[in-house]
Amino acid sequence: MLRFIVLAQLLITVFYLGKFGLAVVFFTAMFLFLMYIWITRHSLPKDYSRLKWEEMPWLYEGIARMASKAGIGMPYVYILDDYIPNAYSFGSSIVLSLGLFEVLDEEQILGVAAHEIGHIKNGDTVIFPLVAYGRYLMLFLSSIITVFVHTTMAALISFGLCILYEIERVKFLKRREFKADETALYLLDRPFSLKEALEELKYYEDLRINVRASALPGIEPNIERKQKRSLMDTHPTYDERIWKILAEIEGRAFRDTLK
Repeated sequence: MLRFIVLAQLLITVFYLGKFGLAVVFFTAMFLFLMYIWITRHSLPKDYSRLKWEEMPWLYEGIARMASKAGIGMPYVYILDDYIPNAYSFGSSIVLSLGLFEVLDEEQILGVAAHEIGHIKNGDTVIFPLVAYGRYLMLFLSSIITVFVHTTMAALISFGLCILYEIERVKFLKRREFKADETALYLLDRPFSLKEALEELKYYEDLRINVRASALPGIEPNIERKQKRSLMDTHPTYDERIWKILAEIEGRAFRDTLK
């Protein structure tokens, strides 16, 4: 759905602005692409260190085993020097903060890692940044149409497409989070470890306000206190994810009894 919304915005721009609109689309897309390349190559600040096997054999081997089961190469694993429990993925890499090791046991940390492997397996580490940059493209083209096209209908349609993109973006990203959890359950030797990790992390959500990088797939929802929760949150809540995990595990057990 998102691609069709973007395509509609592009067609409106070209239809009303002709060659100028085509040039705007081309150079804006090129700029966002170059920005994407630059950011992905500079994603690791100095407080990250790459995990070596001898440092945590249980973690390294557990991730290698799950990656093999998922049919992907061994991800790069980085440890973030931060006491706040956090995890996310980008490219073919997984980032785990030191804070996770303070509040979770080994099986629960593997559950968190399985969720991030799920994102890599499902292509979210590429899709999420593209969806984020799609917002900038939609807003910029809508501004161009508003300024250069003196037609109220064109401006309203373009602005409406921006709103529709935001609504669909939220739905899309939430679905991808649930899908990463589902993938993780099939990778884990003990699926309940992901549920238990989420239950533990619920108690630390206030610490992670303003920590999350929204363009990157991560373990945590868009952190806010309940009374401030927005309709445009791109992550499902912990409770929603835990409920889905329980439903998936129970459904799998029921299917196994029918075999």
